[in-house]
Amino acid sequence: MTASPATEMNPSNRRLGMALVLGSALTWSFGGALARFITVPDPWTMIMWRSGFAAIFLIGMMLWRSGPEGALRNLIRMGLPGLGVALCFATASTSFVVGLQYTSVANILLVQAGGPLIAASLAYLLFRERVSLGTWIAIASVIFGIAVMESESLDGAISPIGGALAVVISLSFALATVITRHYSHVEMIPAVTLGVIIAGVNAFFHAGDMSVTLMDGFVLFLFGAVNLGGGLAIFIAGARLIPASIASLIGTAEPVLGPVWVWLIHGEVPSLRTIIGGAIVMGALIAHSLGQLMTRER
Repeated sequence: MTASPATEMNPSNRRLGMALVLGSALTWSFGGALARFITVPDPWTMIMWRSGFAAIFLIGMMLWRSGPEGALRNLIRMGLPGLGVALCFATASTSFVVGLQYTSVANILLVQAGGPLIAASLAYLLFRERVSLGTWIAIASVIFGIAVMESESLDGAISPIGGALAVVISLSFALATVITRHYSHVEMIPAVTLGVIIAGVNAFFHAGDMSVTLMDGFVLFLFGAVNLGGGLAIFIAGARLIPASIASLIGTAEPVLGPVWVWLIHGEVPSLRTIIGGAIVMGALIAHSLGQLMTRER
């Protein structure tokens, strides 16, 4: 989602947009820390409750913004591209919760951070969209950084399932980004709402004991309605006020801060290879975003 030139030229709007996108990154960064508080042993039960709370929040937001008729119209209008985005989001949100059972929060978030650059390579493969040499170098750096992180699965240091799911999350978000860019009529909120509903229904048929304690229910509410739904609402409000390059740069706060919260709150320390590989991924993403921003300003 990009801002119009008139909107970008307004300094107050630009500052507000930057603050909102930063707020969304901060909100999302607590996802891993919240998940570590939940004592439910079955990840499918977690997914079902999280998706249910997120769906209630997002449906309420759709009704507030567009009314019943407008919300239904937007849902129908998004068509097959919207369904594609919904399936990508359902896959990513499910893989995030399941992946946390097998690997560290840092591993998942830092692999996921490479999504925007992986999206550029997918856009080239699917639509032959031109990709600059600088972007190809950044993509190669991201792939190398991910390989460094996931190399731990080769010697048994981490489960290959966790590493594979982290890659699935990144690919899912990248594909959703490409679809949204090439089908601009797809609205994010209806598509994501359908995605969390799909994830919740799928989890319902896989879940065992669906009962949760009062404390787990409260944390799952925060995990779904506030962390997932609220973070998305803040991001949508801010991203339309600033260029995509700035939004991507500010968004790096999520994968940077997420592992910090889990370390401070739960004592989960990322491995050396996760730190090295993550630094490569983040460095490539930040350098690429700054390069785009400088090009835009010139």
